Amino acid sequence: MSKIDKLILKLISKPKDFTYNELRTLLLTFGYSEVQGAGSRVCFEKNDHKIKLHKPHPSNIMKLYQLDLVINELKDKGLIK
Repeated sequence: MSKIDKLILKLISKPKDFTYNELRTLLLTFGYSEVQGAGSRVCFEKNDHKIKLHKPHPSNIMKLYQLDLVINELKDKGLIK
């Protein structure tokens, strides 16, 4: 099983320790580009599709609602099951 497959499984399980760096790695692998907005805002773009988030701070751990948003978006685009 590849590193990306493990990250997908980890994302789907919605762990309490999923980091922004792991999310970034996964989305960049899927072809998204990261665009820094004002402050902690960040947008991952691929063609006309955008995933808008706030970078977590002060820790690097993603919030559950952010994981839900990303999972739903990736499922809608058919990138994960």
